[in-house]
Amino acid sequence: MKKWFLLCISIAFIIVFNACNDKRENMPTSAIEQIKQRDVVRIGVFSDKPPFGFVNDKGQNDGFDVYIAKRIAKDLLGDESKVEFIFTEAASRVEFLRSNKVDIIMANFTQTPERAEVVDFAKPYMKVSLGVVSPNGNITNVDELKGKKLIVNKGTTADMFFSKNYPDIELLKYEQNTEAFLALKDKRGEALAHDNTLVLAWAMENEGFSVGIPTLGEEDVIAPAVKKGNIELKEWLDEEIEALIHNGFMKEAYLQTLAPIFGEEKMDSIIFSH
Repeated sequence: MKKWFLLCISIAFIIVFNACNDKRENMPTSAIEQIKQRDVVRIGVFSDKPPFGFVNDKGQNDGFDVYIAKRIAKDLLGDESKVEFIFTEAASRVEFLRSNKVDIIMANFTQTPERAEVVDFAKPYMKVSLGVVSPNGNITNVDELKGKKLIVNKGTTADMFFSKNYPDIELLKYEQNTEAFLALKDKRGEALAHDNTLVLAWAMENEGFSVGIPTLGEEDVIAPAVKKGNIELKEWLDEEIEALIHNGFMKEAYLQTLAPIFGEEKMDSIIFSH
């Protein structure tokens, strides 16, 4: 009886061991293989930042970042529909990568030295600096904001820039872009600071507001980001963005999503197109 029991235990151990080995052998060994096995790439985008990432009146994801994200899905998985869009706020982008909630962030993510310490950025596809929008463009100089309230989004480059360089300007911080721009309309602050492309686009659609400070600070770049250490996916994105720039796709994306707002003549000042 004892021998029979030991034999059963041995057989059970062998079965479990072999099953574990089979499972390990079938597990994807790289980040890209994991995405391909899942057959969907999860990309973090904004839902409220037109014309870059937003939900249109048909309830569909739309905008420049979304246009590029669909092409990434097509080139990676063979079908642009094989993308799952995950909505994120500015302050959540890093955490979404760290927690593996997304594979790639395409939420108009400005590359900074601080962010590059915690995520890996691929090749950039846009150029950007800060801008300040106010009623009738009344604020034309940063000094005019001292002692006043400036609206920003939490975790944005505007938040970091003013917190570091202008501590005497009171910042009203909001999670969502819609909340921030509503606060400006409600006159809770004297002005709003954000990416200059965004405030220019918003001012064009909102009568009574103008961008009095069109460029502020150094020109930065916007790039896709992946989890820190995910070198394989970063290198794939480097090659992908390079190809999309040189084969004319970035120009196509601009003409389809941004040209109606900024005009064709501003393309080279906003995106990398050649």
